[in-house]
Amino acid sequence: MSTGTVMDAPPAAAPRARRVRLLHGGVSAPVAWTLRAASVLVPLAAWTALSASGAMDPAFLPSPAAVWSAGAEMAASGELWSDLAASLGRIGLGFVLAVLVSVPLGFTMGALPAAQALLEPMIGLLRYLPASAFIPLLIIWLGIGEASKVALLVLGVVFFNTLMTADAVRQVPRRLLEVSATLGAGRARVAARVVFPYALPGMIDAMRVNAAAAWNFVVVAELIAATSGLGYRITRAQRFLQTDKIFAILVVIGLIGLTIDVTLRLVRVRVGRWSA
Repeated sequence: MSTGTVMDAPPAAAPRARRVRLLHGGVSAPVAWTLRAASVLVPLAAWTALSASGAMDPAFLPSPAAVWSAGAEMAASGELWSDLAASLGRIGLGFVLAVLVSVPLGFTMGALPAAQALLEPMIGLLRYLPASAFIPLLIIWLGIGEASKVALLVLGVVFFNTLMTADAVRQVPRRLLEVSATLGAGRARVAARVVFPYALPGMIDAMRVNAAAAWNFVVVAELIAATSGLGYRITRAQRFLQTDKIFAILVVIGLIGLTIDVTLRLVRVRVGRWSA
C-alpha cells in the first residue's frame, strides 16, 4: 500500500507544475513579434472595415486613408512640425524640471524615515489634486505665456514621480545596507554606491509611467491661450469638425510617446541588467 501511495504522488504534483509554467512561462521571439503585429493590425483592420462599411459618418470616424492624407497635408504645410516642436519643447522642459525636483526629494524620502514622515502626508495629499484645477491660479501667478503651461506639466508629474521614486528606494534590501555598513561604508557612500544604483531601474520605470502622464497633460496645458502645439491644433481642428486632423495628431502623439517609452525601457535594461 505504501508503494502505491508513493507512485501516486507525482501525478498530483504535475498540475501544480503546469500552473506555475502558465503563470511564469515565456514565448518565443517569432510568437512575440506576431502578437505585437496583431495588436496593431487587428484594430487597424477593424477601423478600416468599419469606415468602409458606411455605418459611421466620415465626419465622425474618418478612414485610415483620410487620416494619412490629413497628416501628410499638415506635414507638407509645415504646421505639423512647428506644432510638434512646440509640444516637445514644453513637455521636455516640464518633465525635466519635474524629474530634477522629484528624484532628489523622493530619494530623500525613501532613504530617511524622518523625511518620509515629514513630507509624505503633504505630497500624498497634493497628488490627488487635479493639475487642471490649478489653471486659474497659474494664469494669475504666471500669466498666459509659456511659464504657466510648463508649470502645469510639472504639477501633473512631480508629486507622482516623487512618491514612486521613494517606493523604489525603499525596495533596497536591508541586508545589503547592513553588509555595506559592516564593511565600513559611511551613510553618504552607501547612498551613492549602494542605494542609488539599486534603486535606479525603479526610478526609470517611474519616469516611463510619468512621461506618459506628461503627454496627457500637454493638451490641457495648450488650452491656456496657446497659438502652437499639438493640443492647440486638436482644439482648432475640433472647431471646424476636422476629425481626420484630430486622428492624425493623436497618431503622432502615440508614436512619439511610444518612442520615449521604448527609449527609457532600453536605458532601464542597460543600467539595470543585473536586476533582470
